[in-house]
Amino acid sequence: MFENLSNKITHALKVLGNKGRITEKDLDGAMREIRLALLEADVNFKVVKSLISKIRERAIGSDILESLNAHTQIVKITNDELTSILTGESHSLRKRSDNACILIVGLNGAGKTTTAAKLAKRLNDSNEKSFLVPADLARPAAVKQLISLSEKMGLEVHKSELNSSPVQVCKKALTHSNEINAAWTIIDTAGRLQVDTELMEELKNIKDEVKPDEVLLVVDAMTGQDSVNVAKSFDEYVGLTGLILSKLDGDARGGAALSITKVTGVPIKFIGTGEHPDALEPFHPDRLASRILGMGDIVTLAEKAQKSFDETKTLELEKKMRQSTFDLEDFLGQLDSLKSMGPLSDVLGMIPGMNKLSSKLEDANLNERNLSQIQAIILSMTIDERRNPHLIKGSRKKRIAKGSGTSPQQVNQLLNQFNQTRKLMKQMNSGQGFKAMQRLLR
Repeated sequence: MFENLSNKITHALKVLGNKGRITEKDLDGAMREIRLALLEADVNFKVVKSLISKIRERAIGSDILESLNAHTQIVKITNDELTSILTGESHSLRKRSDNACILIVGLNGAGKTTTAAKLAKRLNDSNEKSFLVPADLARPAAVKQLISLSEKMGLEVHKSELNSSPVQVCKKALTHSNEINAAWTIIDTAGRLQVDTELMEELKNIKDEVKPDEVLLVVDAMTGQDSVNVAKSFDEYVGLTGLILSKLDGDARGGAALSITKVTGVPIKFIGTGEHPDALEPFHPDRLASRILGMGDIVTLAEKAQKSFDETKTLELEKKMRQSTFDLEDFLGQLDSLKSMGPLSDVLGMIPGMNKLSSKLEDANLNERNLSQIQAIILSMTIDERRNPHLIKGSRKKRIAKGSGTSPQQVNQLLNQFNQTRKLMKQMNSGQGFKAMQRLLR
């Protein structure tokens, strides 16, 4: 997410940090690089102009260039101004009644239906019962898709009648939602390939009938400045209360995310970061600004870890590691938890100073494919072999390699690395850890 933009901005600021004393000319050079990086990322040119102007004005106007920690203060100013352009009125959902209603709107292909299901799951996981309503009757596949997603995620969904009108479906669904005491009713509406009068009239009729607490527009982050124009059109017709940026895990350059709130005045409430049911995060302007500047996002990382790792199992594993009794089955469980946190590159991007490492995963032979390969090898072992890796000899290695689609050499490499790790843990606990670590580094 924003990898190219982040690298260019952090490089421009790093050049300033290498200067003994920062001059106004040095600052202008860095601002020029940042301006180009933002324009290449498809950020609205007026937003770019305003951002650069404010950073420069604050840096020069406060005599910061004369101070000893000028670079640190310029980074802070840049972070503050980035946060400012990302900040809207309120980035949390507003709820005016016990049974609140969310209207999901957007164009075809933006990811409305998937996002509606992800949002319902997120609310359910927060102990706020949600009820999904497929009101996209123009595309029967959308109704089937939402019902299928609901079944997979264990969500409740209204069974829409295709011969009804969207308004009738929504009226019946609201009655049903009240009967089951749902905290949120989430309506997935029809989209079009482009904004048109028919689409907007249908949305107006639904909005007048259900009187939603939130009207959320799902925007494809990969569409760049077009998404800003789409947001403007929907806001004029139906009055948006928030935005959900989808597909930020793709090849999005970041322009939409950095422009859309500043241009439209509508706050971003959630961001979609993948296909996984849990890949929908609340939007925090300060956290995103921090990640763009390569400063990480420890708060989000901690939240993901808390959700993915079972505290009791983690304590048990810690005890096993101290006693050097952890096995491949324990390791497999930790891999599952790590993968549930999202793509490894995204996880690394949340650690301060580690954002550049994500681009080197291929060189380091540490990527998603590699983790999946390790999982396949361990899953091809019997329970007894996972708990007692020393049992795995020649014939067993061949069987495991065949079952996992790998080679005996790769199985052997995993076993050697695992044995080295367990041996290192044992030495660490015996007080010889420092010497063992030195040997490992050599």
